[in-house]
Amino acid sequence: MNIHEYQAKELLAKFGVPVPAGFAALSVEEAVEASKKLPGPLYVVKAQIHAGGRGKGKFVELPAEAKGGVRLAKTEEEVRHAATEMLGNTLVTIQTGEAGKQVNRLYVTDGVDIAKEFYLALLVNRATSRISMVVSTEGGMDIETVAHDTPEKIHSIDIDPATGFQPHHGRAVAAALGLTGDLAKQAASTASKLYDAFLGTDAEQIEINPLAVTEDGKLMVLDAKVGFDGNAMFRHKDLMELRDETEEDPAELEASKYDLAYIKLDGDIGCMVNGAGLAMATMDIIKLNGMFPANFLDVGGGASKEKVTAAFKIILADPNVKGILVNIFGGIMKCDIIAEGIVAAAKEVNLSVPLVVRLEGTNVEKGKEILANSGLAIVPANDLGDAAQKIVAEVKKAA
Repeated sequence: MNIHEYQAKELLAKFGVPVPAGFAALSVEEAVEASKKLPGPLYVVKAQIHAGGRGKGKFVELPAEAKGGVRLAKTEEEVRHAATEMLGNTLVTIQTGEAGKQVNRLYVTDGVDIAKEFYLALLVNRATSRISMVVSTEGGMDIETVAHDTPEKIHSIDIDPATGFQPHHGRAVAAALGLTGDLAKQAASTASKLYDAFLGTDAEQIEINPLAVTEDGKLMVLDAKVGFDGNAMFRHKDLMELRDETEEDPAELEASKYDLAYIKLDGDIGCMVNGAGLAMATMDIIKLNGMFPANFLDVGGGASKEKVTAAFKIILADPNVKGILVNIFGGIMKCDIIAEGIVAAAKEVNLSVPLVVRLEGTNVEKGKEILANSGLAIVPANDLGDAAQKIVAEVKKAA
């Protein structure tokens, strides 16, 4: 689960992380009122969407020369102008894709004079099974570009969960950033507090870009991106209240209501599979046969009729879908139960695209019999290779 920048900063501030003063705004007038609460004379007006690259982004509705989603303002009128241009308009960034995202919220913060920018992130290092701090002197830039062009400028510091954050970790962060004296102490303190925030919120990622040194010698978080482990959110009811469903794909949001793992893709063959690994293999073999998957969809190990029906509806809601491949291995999930769900769902949604079903596992013969006697134009498949070939052939034949 991701949250907006203003929410991330408010959350980090509770752990003592230094952030500039700022206020969220849902309207132009709220943005202007927010600027009145700040000392000034410089303000920063930021579009709030779940995507990076806002500063370099472009608004679809505005002229090409219009500024991006992060604006500097020196007066209340300039704040008003920036807010008027941003709110309700669609911002396209390198991370949103061509469709972009509509800006429904703004964040007005106090401007600071920046002397130096750094990068600092916390994430789980899967190779070491530890929390890793990734730091770089090249703040304010895309970290992917830094990693590609100057990988020697990125340093990774692993933290043993048995000991937690120790003073030597703080010194390592300061050294990697080239900081000494009081700034080194501030860097160590900030890193320690970010580590506490990471653990305390069950975060998956905390990315600070930039972490800035101000002209008056203060270390401050100027931008923050925070994402949480969705599996741990039952422990954090307060964090769940920060969820902005308008930022999520409607199909993926609907899928989450039925505990379906769904991700929309750009292809034309819908997939319904149980098990993430099998789902990945199914998508790969569709591509090997010359077409592209329209989605990743894992129905899990205990799909009910209702769950299968919901999965079909979500797949078919995508206008690009020209055929569906169902690939089920029945272990805990029995093939006859799945077959009954497939037949009921196909009838309920009035299926009008080709459907190929491959079943294997517990009660597979019963499942195949149910499909054969359904009266529906369901094409059975013997194995995954056969299934992929048949759905591609069916889609081409129906075109």
